[in-house]
Amino acid sequence: MSAVFDDRACELGEGPLWHPERQQFFWFDILGRRMLTHGPDGPESWPMEELTSAAGWIDRDTLLIATETGLYRFDLSTGAREPVARIEADRPETRSNDGRADPMGGFWIGTMGKSAEPRAGAIYRYFDGAVEKLFPDITIPNAICFAPDGRRAYIADTPRQRIWTVSLDAQGWPDAPPGVFVDLRADALNPDGAVVDSEGALWNAQWGAGRVARYLPDGSLDRVLDVPARQCTCPCIGGPALDRMIVTSAWEGLSAPDADDGRTFRLDPGCTGLPEPRVRL
Repeated sequence: MSAVFDDRACELGEGPLWHPERQQFFWFDILGRRMLTHGPDGPESWPMEELTSAAGWIDRDTLLIATETGLYRFDLSTGAREPVARIEADRPETRSNDGRADPMGGFWIGTMGKSAEPRAGAIYRYFDGAVEKLFPDITIPNAICFAPDGRRAYIADTPRQRIWTVSLDAQGWPDAPPGVFVDLRADALNPDGAVVDSEGALWNAQWGAGRVARYLPDGSLDRVLDVPARQCTCPCIGGPALDRMIVTSAWEGLSAPDADDGRTFRLDPGCTGLPEPRVRL
C-alpha cells in the first residue's frame, strides 16, 4: 500500500535523502529549482540558484548539494552555500542528476545533458578533497547506491535499460570493470534511482512503470511495490527505525498529468534500510 507523503507536485522530483541527525527526509525538484522537506514543523522548501539534484549530509545543519556546476556546502539555517568542487562548470549544456554518499564518506554524482543528449554525461566521485571521473559516456546516470559492506557499487544508464555492479577497493574506488546486475531490456523497463536495504537488496524506481522493484543480491526479482505516479524516480529508506520508504516522482513531459504525478509517496518496504553515511570533506 502507498500513501501520499507530500502533495507538492514536483516537475522532476529526485534525490531523496534521510538525514539521521535531523530525523527528516529531504528531496529536490530539479526543474523547479527547489529543495523540499517535510519535517516536524510541516513542509518547508529552499529555492536553489541552479538546477540541483542530490545531496549528502555533513552535519546537522549542513548538506553537500550537487548542482549543474559542482558540489557545494549548503547551510540549512541560512540558505547560504559555499563551493566545494567544480564539476563540468564549463559545460552549460549539462547538469547533475542522481547521486549518493558512499560508505567511505565519498560522494558519487552523475551528470547528463540538459536535453538528455546521448552519452553527454559521466559519473564522478568526490573523495578526500578531489573529484575523479569514474565512468564516461553516460546518457542519464541513475541507480547510484552501495552494498552494506561498501565493497560494491551499483549504477545505471537509464536509456540502456540495465543496472550494473562494480566491485570497490577498501578506499571505495572501482577495482574491476562493471558487470550487468539486472537486464531490463526484455521487459522494456527504465531503471531510475535506487537504494540498497540492510539485507543487501536493491530497490529500483522504474520510470514510466509506476513501480519500485526489489532485487536480491544475486539480481533476482523479489517483489514489486506499485506507486500511484507513472514516473517514479527514486526511493529512500529512513525514519527513526529505518523502516519507512519514500519515493519521489515527476510530471515532466506528461501532456495531461494526473493529480498524483510529481507527488512524493510513502511505502512500506517490509525491511529496514542502511544508515546514511556522512560525507567527508
